[in-house]
Amino acid sequence: MTIPFTESEERVALRESVKALASKYGHAYIAEQARKGEKTTDLWRDFGKHGFLGVNIPEEYGGGGGGMGDLAAVLEEASAAGAPLLMMVVSPAIVGSIITRCGTDEQKKQWLPGIASGEITAAFAITEPDAGSNSHQITTTATRDGDEWVIRGQKTFISGVDEADVMLVVARTADAKTGKLKPALFLMPTDVAGLEKQHIPMEFVAPEKQWTLFFDDVRLPTDALVGDEDGGLWQLFAGLNPERIMGAAMTCGQARYALEKAVDYAKTRKVWKDVIGTHQGIAHPLAKVKIELEQARLLMQKAAALYDAGDDFTAGEYANMAKYAGGEIACNALDVAVQTHGGSGLTTELGLGNQLVAARLGRIAPVSREMILNFVAMHSLGLPKSY
Repeated sequence: MTIPFTESEERVALRESVKALASKYGHAYIAEQARKGEKTTDLWRDFGKHGFLGVNIPEEYGGGGGGMGDLAAVLEEASAAGAPLLMMVVSPAIVGSIITRCGTDEQKKQWLPGIASGEITAAFAITEPDAGSNSHQITTTATRDGDEWVIRGQKTFISGVDEADVMLVVARTADAKTGKLKPALFLMPTDVAGLEKQHIPMEFVAPEKQWTLFFDDVRLPTDALVGDEDGGLWQLFAGLNPERIMGAAMTCGQARYALEKAVDYAKTRKVWKDVIGTHQGIAHPLAKVKIELEQARLLMQKAAALYDAGDDFTAGEYANMAKYAGGEIACNALDVAVQTHGGSGLTTELGLGNQLVAARLGRIAPVSREMILNFVAMHSLGLPKSY
């Protein structure tokens, strides 16, 4: 008998396998690589070798043939083990999903097997300095010139460009600078002529770096275009909904990691007569985190199930809510975990302090919680548009 609200045996087995592998690396490995300014290449390749990076890619292109729910489970378990891989949000989830749904047969054959195995890492470039959360204000343009496209413009806060082989760039065709956005999507090698990369220093320490990009008459072949140049927003959201789902998966994993550390400490730390977990001042905040974490996980799993079922509109609604809930619980869980540990909560060895700063990003990117609230108010509640 199938029990409602439980995952399949295959999904549970996948989670256990990911947990076992990620735990061999754990927070210590991620922190050391970040402090040295090095990448998590060994972990990435190990995940690829075990088939974890491509669980959502069709089998005919070297993947596992699963869905976004499976990929989200992989990232959640990696994060819960202290070894999150940010580029999973980008490479297999965003770029892999868009190529799978919108790419030509040739593009699928060229890129998907490498993305699935981890031999190819793909970045995603949409954010611009002047556009902010208003993607309709994107000014990066693509102009036809014979059998080539010429890309001009700028992007910022683009993750992992230095470790990516290719990136999917969101532009608008040159004759569509005003009015409603009709995004055109281009696969651009990261070593192409005319591309300049500028590192953005961040306060938190992570292996994945942030970059500002400048496109100075970058020339791409005609077949660099993914999908239809007039295909509309659905092509973009074929990747943005997975981005939100994976963002929720990573932040839920962060919250699980923090909660486990805090609970273990509360069970063993004695200051007065009994362990500190005896006291409601410690126990209740931890219990509250547990409840809110399970709420966020359910939203994330429902969003993934809707996306895998092909219900893009409803998946978008729940992906936004899941991303909001994940960002909130990651911040709350890490704050409570630090407070539970007292002064030791901010030691380098424990690693919660750096994660607390990093988790704050979950309330901002890939879409701010304020814009999510705008979306829910308008689409879920039917209130007037406010922006």
